[in-house]
Amino acid sequence: MQHTHATSSALPASWQECQERGWHELDILLVSGDAYVDHPSFGIALIGRLLESHGYRVAILAQPRHTSLDDFLHFPPPRLFCGVSAGNLDSIVANYSGNGKVRDHDAYSPGGNPWYGDTQERAQRRRPDRASMVYANAARAAFPGVPIILGGIEASLRRFIHYDYKQENLRASILTDAKADLLVYGMGERAVVEIAARCQRGQPLTGIPGTCIRLTDRELASLCPQFEGKSTRALLLLPSWEDIEARRDLFLDAERQIDDHSRAASSRLVLQRQQHHWLLQYPSQPPLTSAELDALYDLPFTRRPHPATADIPAYRMIRDSVTIVRGCSGNCSFCAITRHQGAAVVSRGRASIIAECRRLAAMDDFSGTISDLGGPTANLYGTSCAIGTCKKHQCLYPQLCPNLQTDEGAMLSLLEEAAAVEGVRHVFISSGLRMELLLKTPRLLETILDRHTPGALKIAPEHSDATILALMNKEPHALLERFVAACRRIARKLGRNIELTPYLLLSHPGSRPESVERLVADLRRLNLSPRTFQDFTPTPGTLSTAMYVTGRDPRTSKSIPVPRNRSERMRERKILEACLNHHGGTPRKPGKGRRQ
Repeated sequence: MQHTHATSSALPASWQECQERGWHELDILLVSGDAYVDHPSFGIALIGRLLESHGYRVAILAQPRHTSLDDFLHFPPPRLFCGVSAGNLDSIVANYSGNGKVRDHDAYSPGGNPWYGDTQERAQRRRPDRASMVYANAARAAFPGVPIILGGIEASLRRFIHYDYKQENLRASILTDAKADLLVYGMGERAVVEIAARCQRGQPLTGIPGTCIRLTDRELASLCPQFEGKSTRALLLLPSWEDIEARRDLFLDAERQIDDHSRAASSRLVLQRQQHHWLLQYPSQPPLTSAELDALYDLPFTRRPHPATADIPAYRMIRDSVTIVRGCSGNCSFCAITRHQGAAVVSRGRASIIAECRRLAAMDDFSGTISDLGGPTANLYGTSCAIGTCKKHQCLYPQLCPNLQTDEGAMLSLLEEAAAVEGVRHVFISSGLRMELLLKTPRLLETILDRHTPGALKIAPEHSDATILALMNKEPHALLERFVAACRRIARKLGRNIELTPYLLLSHPGSRPESVERLVADLRRLNLSPRTFQDFTPTPGTLSTAMYVTGRDPRTSKSIPVPRNRSERMRERKILEACLNHHGGTPRKPGKGRRQ
C-alpha cells in the first residue's frame, strides 16, 4: 500500500475540527489517557493513522474529564465503534509509585501536570485510576448501543486475573470489569482493522485473532459444541477466580501458562472463569511483516503534539527518535514488553528507516541529533531464527540460542547511512542494548562506543546476586564482568574514557539486604557507580509479579523471600545509596517503570 504525505494536520481532536473537514458523522472515536501527540511512538496516534489510511473518519478524544459525560457528548455517537485506551502507560503505574505514593508528575500530560488546573483533588486527575474501565463506562453511557473496544497496554496486561498493587489485591479481567464488548491485546493493528471492517459490514466481533471476549455461562454453553472433541492441545483452561482465591499459588501457575502460551504464539483458545463471567482469548495475530511495519511508520504523522496541546514531557524525550525494531526475544521475568509486543522480533527495512530520518531532519525544529535509533532492544535489529520458528522464544536466556542469527553488518550500515543524512550531525542509541549480543558483535560495540553513545553507555545488569538473577531470567554476573573488560579495552584503543551507567533493580522477589551488600561489593570491584536504580514494582502481566504475590520460585515452586513493605525496600535502598554517596555519586530513581 502506498501512502502520501500530503496530510500535514493531526487527526481531529474535537467535533468542530471534524466539521471543518466537512464531516457530518464520525466512524470511530479513539479515547486516550494521554495527551494527543501525532507521533508513531504514541499508540493511539499510530492506530488512528492506520484506520485513517483505510478510509475511516477517525477522531481522538484525549484525556477527557471523567467526572461527567460532557467531553464525550461533544461528539456524536461514532458509527462503527469507540476505542478506549489508558494511554502509553498502565494508569496505576502512571499515577502511583511502587510504594503507593501519588505521583505529582505525568510525562504524558501537558506540562507534566497530572491534574486539571492546579488542584490535587482526586476527581480532577487527568488520567483516572484504571482509566480503561472509567472511559469504557463513560462511553457506554454517552453512546448507547455503540461497541466499546478496549486496547492499549493497560487492557492487554490486565486481560486475565491480575494483581493491582494500588489495591494490594487480585482483580478480575479488566474486560469483565469494564463490561466492554471486546478487548484487543498485544500490538493491535491487524485486529483493529478487522474490527472496523466487521462493524462496517454489520458482522459479529467473535473469533478475531488478537482479541478477547467475555461470556456468560449461557453464552459459553452455546459455544460448547466448538469445544466438544477438542483435546487440551486446542484449549487452555486457566485456574479460575475461585481456584486462585482458594489457593493463591495457582496465580503463579496461571501466569506461567499464559507466558508459555504467549511465547509459543500458540493456536489454542484460552479460557478463564472470572467472578461472574468467562474470558475467552482467541489466538494472537501474527506479527506484522517488515514491509507492513514500514508502511505503518510511513503514515503521514506530523510528529508533533496536537496544536491545542501544551508541552508534553514524553514528547520531548522521543520527538527525534526513530523506531527500528519491534518485539523482544529476551525473557526478563519483570518485563511486560514481550507479553505485549511479542517475542518475535521484526526489523524495519533500512530504506524505510532512512526515509523517516530524512523526514525528521527536514523538520524546522530538528536539533541535528537523532536521539535514538532503537526499540525495546536496539541491537536485536537484524536478528533472525535459523530454524524459522520456535515454541520457546528464549533466545537470550539462559544463554544465547545457537539458532539466533545476528547481522552485525546490517546495523553498522544503518548507523552509517543515518549519520550521512543531510542535516544530521549525531545519531545516538539510547534504547536498551543486550550485553551478550554486543560481545558477539565486537565491531558494532566499538562503533556504538565511539560514535553513537550519548554521554554514557546505559546497560542493565539489574543485579549481581546469582539467585536473584536466576529469578529475573537474567544472565550471571560474569557477563557484566566480561562486558566491562571489553569496553575498557576498546576505551584504551580509542584513547579516551568511556563511562558505563548500570541500571539496577532493587527489592525484586528473592532479595535480602545481604543481596544488596553483595551487589555493592561487586560494583566496587568493577569500579562502576550507578546513577539510576528502581524499586521493583509488581505491575500486571509479569512472572515477577506472580512471584511477589505468591512468594514462590516459578521454577521450583519453593518459597522465596519477598520485600513487600516500605521499611524492607528502604533498607535495601539505603545500603545502595550509602555506597553511591561514598563514591560521590548522585543516585536517581526513574519516575516510571522502565519495563511498562
